This record gives sequence, C-alpha cells and structure tokens, in this order.
Amino acid sequence: MPFNFPLAPPQASSLAPEYDAVFYALLALTIFFTGIVLAAVVFLTVRYRRGTKVDRSRPVYEDLRLELSWTIIPLILALVMFYAGAKVFVDIRTAPKDSEEIFVIGKQWMWHIEHPNGVRENNTLHVPIGKDVKLIMISQDVLHAFYVPAFRTQVHVVPGRYTDIWFKATKVGEYHLFCNMYCGTQHSEMCGSVIVMDQRKYAEWLANNGESVPHLTMAQAGARKFNSVGCANCHGGTDTLRAPSLVGIFGKKRVFSDGTSLIANDEYLRESIVNPYNHITAGYGQSMPVYTKDQLSEEDILNILAYIKTSGGTPDSPSASLISESAVPVETSKHNGDTPLATNAIRAQIPSSDATPTVRTGHPAVGAIAARGINP
Repeated sequence: MPFNFPLAPPQASSLAPEYDAVFYALLALTIFFTGIVLAAVVFLTVRYRRGTKVDRSRPVYEDLRLELSWTIIPLILALVMFYAGAKVFVDIRTAPKDSEEIFVIGKQWMWHIEHPNGVRENNTLHVPIGKDVKLIMISQDVLHAFYVPAFRTQVHVVPGRYTDIWFKATKVGEYHLFCNMYCGTQHSEMCGSVIVMDQRKYAEWLANNGESVPHLTMAQAGARKFNSVGCANCHGGTDTLRAPSLVGIFGKKRVFSDGTSLIANDEYLRESIVNPYNHITAGYGQSMPVYTKDQLSEEDILNILAYIKTSGGTPDSPSASLISESAVPVETSKHNGDTPLATNAIRAQIPSSDATPTVRTGHPAVGAIAARGINP
C-alpha cells in the first residue's frame, strides 16, 4: 500500500500507551491553540487592513470575560498535562522491586550488556516478555543515551555515575536500540537490537549461555557434518564392499593398494577427505567423492576428525546420540534391487538445513533419504 507508513514505532512496552497518550494530547493541544491564534490573526488582518470600511471609533481595551477565559482554561490544561507528564516520568524511573536487573556499559562505540548469570552481549539485549526488567547503566568514556523507541525508553548513560531505567516488554519481536546522544565520530553506528522472547525460551537461552540452541562439542558438530555430507552412507560399523569401516581407525596402520602403509593420524585422515585418491586402502577403488572447500571448511574437517577419533563414525556413539533424540539406525534394505543401503546411516536432524542430498548409481543415498525424511 502506498500509504502504509507508520507514524510512530510499535507500542512494545507497558508504559508505551501512557507515554503516547501524553504525547498525542500535547500535540493535539498545540495544534488546537495554534489554529485558534492563526485564525484570529488572519481574521483581524483581513478585516482591519488599511482601506477597509469598519468602525474604528470605539476600540475595546479590556474584556474581563475574555481575559479570564484565556488565563484559567490554559492554566487548567497546563496543570493537567503537567500531572500526566510527571506521572509518566516518575513511573518510567521507578522500577518495581522484583525487577530483573541487567547491566549496561556504553562505550565508543558499542553497548556492552551483561546478565546476572554472566551471559554477555554486544549491541544486542535479550529480555523476556511480561517481566519487569531494570537496566543499570554507566559509561566507560563519554556521555551516551540508551534509546529504544518501541519501548518509549531513553536515559542518559553517564561516566562515573550509575543511571537506571526499567520497562516491561509486551510484544515478542526485535526492536531498534540507538545511542541518542552524539558521542563521537562513529555515533551513528552505535546501534543494536532488543530481542523480546517468550519467557520459557528466554530461560532456555540463559541456561544455554546465550545460545539459541545448546552448544555442540567438536565431536557432536562433526557427527552432524559426517551425516549431512553423506559419509555415513558408506562408512559403516564394519567393512563393506563399498568402503572400509572407520571404527577405531585412529592410530591404526593402514595398508594401501600400492603396497605402502601409513599410521592413521590427523594428517592422513584429513588427506583422505580432501584427496582420497592419494592413498587408496587395499581392496577398494576410486569410489569416494572429493570434497571441495565449498562443501567442507577446515573447521568442518577438524570436527569430523574429532568425531572419528572419539566414536569411529558409528551411530551408537555418544557424540551421535546427543545430536538428536530421534537419531536411529536405518535398517539395511534393497533400493530397487541395487546395492543395499549402508546399515549405520543415522536418520538424525530431520529435516536438517545443512543436509546435502547425494545420489549414487542413480538413486538417493541413505543420507539424502534420511535428510529428506523418506523411509527407505
């Protein structure tokens, strides 16, 4: 829609409606009295301009009724608005006693935020919906101003002195956070987000040390990548015609088709992933795909190595089972009469955003089937 442009930020805190009521009342009164004065000026200018035929013989110098009207009525309105504004001011700066305290440090040019349990954030503030939150703030260098338009919240952040503000978020979502006081050359970049979360999700977020999902160990991340790129399609719990098993491979001697041998250390395992045809295990051919940098980063390879070293790449290892409670082995079956699918493919992470479906011999490999949630 061409006119779908909001006149104000959303009301996302408990104090926002009260704040807006005062603001719009002041705006309405300003427009009203400005209109009256403007209309009077225009009327008198036109009526009594030079050359008009009007009676100027009996000018009025005083009118008690008029003077009382324009004195008492504006006075009453001013006192009402003063009371309303003072109430909002006091309410915003008087935090409830059971408010959850969060600490904020302003510095050129970022907001550093710390929760009571030690979770730290930069330029992002996570808060629960429906709970009173009190911010205790101080500046590390110059004067800043913590400003969240959607909460109608602003307070100066002063060096050498604590200031505080509180709010109760009423809408789940992400809202702009600004510094509203010129604080140096990069003042315009001192901005961030306030993320309002469901109370249960917020508690989980705090328990996970500020992570949206539980942190994965290297072995767990390696198990996820091991399955998503299709390693489990061939490397099972035992040697098969398709590929050798990786169970207990680390530190073992590997004999190759050319008669040479090496100990399976980190260097060998990495080379077997990125250049699998340099050392082909005796009894096997050039059947393993070559993984490029676009498919596996160095971090991915390190995680896969950690998984192989701790579990041997088997689905019943602790690393694999922690990835998904629904991870179960896929039973061996025939796929249109072709080679049986690997017996140890893990149907974990269904669906997985980083799952890479693969096709072998014209049919989806087990990892691809598992990633798509298809029963083989």
